[in-house]
Amino acid sequence: MGESLWIIDASARELLLFAGAGLLLGGLDDLLVDLVFIVHRLRRGHEPRLSVATLPPPRGSGRIAVFVAAWDEVAVIGRMLSTSLDRYEHDDYRIYVGAYPNDRGTIDAVAAVAERDTRIRLVIGPRDGPTTKADCLNGLWHALRRDDAREALQTKAIVLHDAEDVVHAQELRVFDSLIDRYDVVQLPVLPLVDRGARLVSGHYADEFAEAA
Repeated sequence: MGESLWIIDASARELLLFAGAGLLLGGLDDLLVDLVFIVHRLRRGHEPRLSVATLPPPRGSGRIAVFVAAWDEVAVIGRMLSTSLDRYEHDDYRIYVGAYPNDRGTIDAVAAVAERDTRIRLVIGPRDGPTTKADCLNGLWHALRRDDAREALQTKAIVLHDAEDVVHAQELRVFDSLIDRYDVVQLPVLPLVDRGARLVSGHYADEFAEAA
């Protein structure tokens, strides 16, 4: 009996040591991010935060491409595109939507908006869906390259959106200004809670908060 208790006690200590080492490594990772943030803030001093009103003008003009990968998004894609066209405040942009040949509903919804506005570019991939999001985005990239070659221009930046996103009117202006100084620009995402489905939308809102 005593020997069995000793084995259990030793095993518990080893497991606690293993768990403690894992928590320590995870904590050091978070601490590193905090230290980088603190050093960055100290170097910047009391420099005021940028706002849309104080953004520097872009150094060069260029088209902004918005990529939207869409599989079985007939319920939302039409409204998302129409809302984006109404909201965006930018002189030169095009929205590329990737669809699949076996998703007729999404194709028809995108085509209906594209007929009204040439800034919507429907790209139907060669394979039936669903594939991966990366595969769909690759198709949009190749379509963009073909368009740039045909129109003798170079797109300045690519913005990624999902079919359920509600875009901000000024976001393309932010990207247009900051992409001159940074290779990648990421804007915060605000989760919108659906009052009629609090369990599902609340779960996603919690995930956004944890990942922010």
